Amino acid sequence: MRKDIIIRRETEDDRPRVEEIVRRAFYNLYIPGAAEHYLVHIMRSHPDFIQELDLVLELEGQVIGAIMYTRAHLVDERGEEREILTFGPVCVLPEYQRMGYGKRLMEASFQKAVEMGYDTIVIFGAPGNYVSRGFKSCKRYNVCLENGSFPAAMLVKELVPGSLDGRKWVYRQSPVFEFSEEEALAYDDTLEPLEKKELPCQEEFYILSSAMLPE
Repeated sequence: MRKDIIIRRETEDDRPRVEEIVRRAFYNLYIPGAAEHYLVHIMRSHPDFIQELDLVLELEGQVIGAIMYTRAHLVDERGEEREILTFGPVCVLPEYQRMGYGKRLMEASFQKAVEMGYDTIVIFGAPGNYVSRGFKSCKRYNVCLENGSFPAAMLVKELVPGSLDGRKWVYRQSPVFEFSEEEALAYDDTLEPLEKKELPCQEEFYILSSAMLPE
């Protein structure tokens, strides 16, 4: 990995470039096409969006990666609520992937999040991409969905060790994630055409996203 990189806040001028990166990074990865760039498009105007944690990675003056955060919440069985974080999308242009740039982005954002007073992150993702960054199964921290289930793809990171005390927590993500696939596809159709393909990785995602751990 090159050392001459800059990690900084996204500016308004970066926005088209970031959407392009997100689109290229996720196209045909989970579905034929992609929805993540539409999420980026609507996320910035949502009240749960955290501007201080909207970061880009710049290499030789060119933005090649980005990470964005929103507020989320955990609620215990007594109704006590605490504000936490979730991130997504986090991505790097395909030609720069597997070179450590995503790791650098995440680690920089973790440090900033701690400085802002946050102690926990919950995400949905492929465990192989995140366990090396300190994420663990949601079940290890007794964090579940509203229906009591523990998705295999729901991962938790304690930014501050010991911040979760073992009690049962229900995860509630921001409503910004609750958009329809039709809305996303309609937005994608307004952009430069890319070929939509059916790939084996999409079935892998379907299996992982549907898997639940035993309660």
